Parts: sequence; C-alpha cells; structure tokens
Amino acid sequence: MQTQKLFHGGAIASLIWLIGWLVAWEIWIAPLHPGGSLLALKALPLLLPLRGVIKRDLYTLQWSSMVILLYFTEGVVRAWSDTSEASRMMALGEVALVCVYFACALLYLRPYKKAAQKLAKELLDKVKVPHD
Repeated sequence: MQTQKLFHGGAIASLIWLIGWLVAWEIWIAPLHPGGSLLALKALPLLLPLRGVIKRDLYTLQWSSMVILLYFTEGVVRAWSDTSEASRMMALGEVALVCVYFACALLYLRPYKKAAQKLAKELLDKVKVPHD
C-alpha cells in the first residue's frame, strides 16, 4: 500500500509540475514570441483531470493517462524541430514529466485493474451456460 501512495503522489506531483513547466516555458523561458505566447494556454486542459487525480478517481486517472500522450507527442516534435536550444530542453523536460505521470498513473491503476479482471472472470464463470 505504501507503493500506491508513492505512485499517487508521483502522479499528482508530475501533473502539477507539468502544468507549471508548460506555462513557464511559453511565457518566460523560451516563448515563441517575445513577451510570452498564447501557447501557454496548452496547459489549461491539464487542469481538468487535476482534481480527479488528487481525489484518486480511477476513471480520471485512466483517461488522463491517455490524454497526456498528446503532450508527449508535442514534446517529442518540439524537441526535434525547435531551433532554440532552451526550447528543445524544455520540450525534453515536458517529455520526461509526461513519462513520469504516465508511469505513475499506470502503476497506481495496476492493482485495481487486476482486481477488476479477477472479479469479471469470477462473474463470467458463474453465469456460463454449458453447451451440449
């Protein structure tokens, strides 16, 4: 159970850190335009799952682990294509934070998934009709 707390804490921390990272990247560290960029708004969708992740909502953790892969894709593309060294480093940081969130979310969900599979198997075994 201690590892579950660790994975849950890691998911929360990496999600909050990622939101701050994206805003800092696009406003102060390496914005596309001097003075900041509206691209910082890309962090807003990450606020949607934050409450559910904090509350340990399994459904939110499941769907957010899929949505977060869009940020992985963006980070990889920008790490490959941006001309600014600072922007490339921020993109690699984004990729790392996404990977941490993804891993923590999946590892947190793993025991629940196994329990659900076991319960479903037991239920199916009970309702099986023998075929002649």
